[in-house]
Amino acid sequence: MDEALLRSLTPGVLGVLVRRGADFAAAEDAVQDALVEAIRVWPADPPRDAKGWLVTVAWRKFLDATRADAARRRREDLVEEGPPPGPASDADDTLQLYFLCAHPSLTPSSAVALTLRAVGGLTTRQIARAYLVPEATMAQRISRAKRTVAGARFDRPGDVATVLRVLYLVFNEGYSGDVDLAAEAIRLTRQLAAAVDHPEVAGLLALMLLHHARRAARTAPDGSLVPLAEQDRGRWDTGAIAEGIGILQTALARDRLGEFQAQAAVAALHADAPTAEETDWVQIVEWYDELTRLTDSPVVRLNRAVAVGEADGPRAGLAALAELDASLPRHTAVAAYLHERDGDPVTAARLYAEAAHKASDLAERDHLTRQAARLNSRRPA
Repeated sequence: MDEALLRSLTPGVLGVLVRRGADFAAAEDAVQDALVEAIRVWPADPPRDAKGWLVTVAWRKFLDATRADAARRRREDLVEEGPPPGPASDADDTLQLYFLCAHPSLTPSSAVALTLRAVGGLTTRQIARAYLVPEATMAQRISRAKRTVAGARFDRPGDVATVLRVLYLVFNEGYSGDVDLAAEAIRLTRQLAAAVDHPEVAGLLALMLLHHARRAARTAPDGSLVPLAEQDRGRWDTGAIAEGIGILQTALARDRLGEFQAQAAVAALHADAPTAEETDWVQIVEWYDELTRLTDSPVVRLNRAVAVGEADGPRAGLAALAELDASLPRHTAVAAYLHERDGDPVTAARLYAEAAHKASDLAERDHLTRQAARLNSRRPA
């Protein structure tokens, strides 16, 4: 069973049901039921038209649920509106669905969570991790969002800022390797940039291109993580870097700075450095200062502490880190790195081991464990 194919078809099938009159929550449930049916049936009897099969089955599931619902009498006219025979349309409804999920009746955080779950294909656990909240809390938020939009009219799509946030989070999950959605996020952001003339849309596209350009160098042949400073820069995609920097420069020239442009500026400074030692950390700290002003994000402050440690020395970085909540994800790993830079391998090894225990990502956990083992092996017996 090709799960990637099912994920790629899901937005289009969902879009067909919504356009045909199904409310969003019921349409999503019907599509999920159709996917389960596909997993059961397709291995023995694969369809010639995968999307058409899913549309037909999902529509039937929706009608079955409608008939069983107490309000079925108000919806009986939908029974005769099944999809016509023949191949389904190849129209790409994904970006439209992103806007529909960013409905004005939802708060931005709920709209993002709903879109990531319903259209982006992320699990509730992945979304909770992106928001730094417990999985149960996120499950409740998504359920409330579904109930809110269940009876809503979809003639007022949400705003660009919410859609950008969703695309950013989808890209981050894809880039982490848990779900390979990075290329899809770039594709949709290109579509959005072609349709919306806004510097933050361009900033997000530039940010994605600059990060994606380094993807081939981020892991070793055995799958282990390779830190930025140790990556083989000859494996970076220079074409994507040049495109990303060009898009960013055009956006910055409009003098309407936003967080995605500022993040892209940091990525561009990394990409522009011939070696790790030649990285302009002073400018990176300045861009993190701008990001802090724009977002006041604890994650931005954590990254800024690393940059301060590189620009002004590890003790300055540790002083900046001390101002942050120690429970922040990756706080312990950053502390370990800065203590190692400060010549304290014993404390660094202990903190690397502690950070490995806290890490939720297997590759990150293995990397931190190896860092601790490396330092411990240098200690005298």
